[in-house]
Amino acid sequence: MSLNIAYYGVPGSFSEQALLDYFPNNVNPINNEKFEGVFKELEKDDVHYGVVPIENSSTGPVSEIYDLLNTYPYHIVGEVFVKVEHHLLATKDATLESIQEVYSHPQAFEQCRPFLDQYNWSIVPHFSTASSAEHVKNSNNPKIASISSKKAAELYGLQVLAPNINYNTTNTTRFIILGKSHKINSSCNKISVVFTTEHKAGALYSALKSFSEYNINMLKIESRPVVHTPWQYYFYIDFEGNLDNPSIKKAINSMENDCVYFKLLGNYKSATL
Repeated sequence: MSLNIAYYGVPGSFSEQALLDYFPNNVNPINNEKFEGVFKELEKDDVHYGVVPIENSSTGPVSEIYDLLNTYPYHIVGEVFVKVEHHLLATKDATLESIQEVYSHPQAFEQCRPFLDQYNWSIVPHFSTASSAEHVKNSNNPKIASISSKKAAELYGLQVLAPNINYNTTNTTRFIILGKSHKINSSCNKISVVFTTEHKAGALYSALKSFSEYNINMLKIESRPVVHTPWQYYFYIDFEGNLDNPSIKKAINSMENDCVYFKLLGNYKSATL
């Protein structure tokens, strides 16, 4: 049976590549042009998983994804890293001199800023890198270009005017796999949670002190504002561990006792670069 898997973007996107890297066989990809659209696709009984980007090594977190993880009841069941190599794509008859406008996702612009600063081009945001390549193809205009992947160039019949234009040669995006159920096995070695604390001195320390007590390695922390409550924040953390480990259970119980709000987002196998 094929798995129906929703992903952000269009064919040729890095999200599609992440999907195919994680699920190499028997999949039916379902693309959506909005982050929340992927979460909404999971409300359908016949959609099994979702794939969305959550952070980039050059430009940082995708804030909307963190908010959606807290809003929807789905779990992080896996992750995958995709090395991101951006190329300047255009129609076959275009040249660097003919280009006047460049389309791409805002994060791609940031990742290619030193290259773009060399030219007096208009920068036009698009909802994804691959969709910008599709737009260039459909426009068939040698005055416009896209920042996208080599796969998008092949898929949409575009030439690579300038290869590898991102300034960080180790540029990598982390994608998470969303699932409807939470199954833990011995390979699950990474945990993600979100919580809030009281707005007082030492509250965050109290929530996290069990990490030191039980020798747990925290991998990441992000904060997002609590809507309608100014200057209050949700804290998202990733840390090493398996929920079946007694020390992890004790640490989480201690954390929950010191939190106003606590939600487990997932326990899954960490990806390797």
